[in-house]
Amino acid sequence: MRDRGVPPHCARPASCPAANAAPDPIEPNETAMNRLRRLTCLFALALTAAATPAAAQEIVLRAVTAFQPGTAFSKPFEAFVEKVNAEGKGLVRINLVGGPSAVPPFELGNAVSSGVVDIANVTSAFYPTLLPEGEALKLAERTIQEQRANGAWALLNQLHNQRMNAWYLARTGDGTPFHLYLNKPIDKADLKGLTLRVTPIYRAFFEALGAKNVQTPPGEVYTSLERGVVDGYGWPIQGILDLGWHEVTKMRVEPGFYQVDVNVLVNLDKWKSMREDQRAFLTRMAEWLESTNARNAELNKAEADRQAAAGIKTITLTGAERDKWLQTARDVGWAQVEKVAPANAKRLRELLAR
Repeated sequence: MRDRGVPPHCARPASCPAANAAPDPIEPNETAMNRLRRLTCLFALALTAAATPAAAQEIVLRAVTAFQPGTAFSKPFEAFVEKVNAEGKGLVRINLVGGPSAVPPFELGNAVSSGVVDIANVTSAFYPTLLPEGEALKLAERTIQEQRANGAWALLNQLHNQRMNAWYLARTGDGTPFHLYLNKPIDKADLKGLTLRVTPIYRAFFEALGAKNVQTPPGEVYTSLERGVVDGYGWPIQGILDLGWHEVTKMRVEPGFYQVDVNVLVNLDKWKSMREDQRAFLTRMAEWLESTNARNAELNKAEADRQAAAGIKTITLTGAERDKWLQTARDVGWAQVEKVAPANAKRLRELLAR
C-alpha cells in the first residue's frame, strides 16, 4: 500500500529515482519536468516520514531557502521558521528542507509556483522571467511597512498571484544596500577600464558608467579576484565575510545603491487550502519577520566594521560625483523596469519611490 500523502509517481522506489540518491537532488542533464518530479518525490517522502497522526490538523509546509543556511540572507528566514514552529504547534509547522543543494536558486521560483515547494525564501532576482516587475523591488525607497500601507504590497501580491501562483507573504532586506567592491581605486563615478563581476541586478548600472561586465557563478568569484580576471564585483553590505571574499577584496565604494529584497513566497494553492486561522497566524509571523528589518542599520554598521578590520578600505564619493552615482543607479534601474514591465512601471514607481 502506498504511504498516505505520497504522490502516485513516488509510490515505489523505482518510479522515484531520487529516493535513495545523494543529498543534491538535481542532475545537470535532467529536463525541468523530471527535476520537478524528483523534487516532488523527495519532499513528499521526507514529509510522510516526519508526519504523525497527532498532527492531523496541523499543516506542514515544505520550505527551501535560496541562500546557504547560516549566511546573512538565510538567517532571518531561519529565525522565522523557528518562531513559527515554536508558536504554531498544532496549527502550522515548517519543514526547512535545505538551501541551494535542495533546489538551485534560479529554479526556486518555478518550484514554489508549481507546488513542489510550499514556501520559499528567495530574491526576485532569481525569478525575473516569472515576474518582470520584480525589477522594481530593488528600487524601493519605502519600507515594507509603508508599502503595506500605501498599496504597493497589495499590487505586488496581486502580480505574484497572477504571474507566479504565489502569495507574497513577507519581505526582508529593507535598508540593506548593494555596494561596489574593488581591487583598483576610483575617485569618481566612472568605471571605464574596469572589468566587474555582475548579476542582472546591477549589470545595466555598471555598464552605464563604462564598466566591462562579466557574469560568473558565486563559486568562481574568489578565484576570479585572486587571479585578476575581474577588478571587482557588486554585493550587499552584508555577506562577503560569509563567502570569504574579504580575503581578496581591497576596497568598498560608498555610498551604496539599491536595496536587497529577499521575499518569502507561499504557493498560492497551498495558501488558499489553509484555514483562516492558519493564514492569519502566518501573516502575523510575517509581520514579525518584517519588523526585524529595523535591525539592518545596526547589522550593516557591524558588517562595515568587520570589513574594515579585515583590511577593506573605503572609497567615499562626495558632492557631484556622489549625486551622479546615485542618480545613474536610479535612472538606469527604472528604465529597466519600464522596458520589461511597461504596463505597471509607472504605478510601481509612484508606490515605491520617494
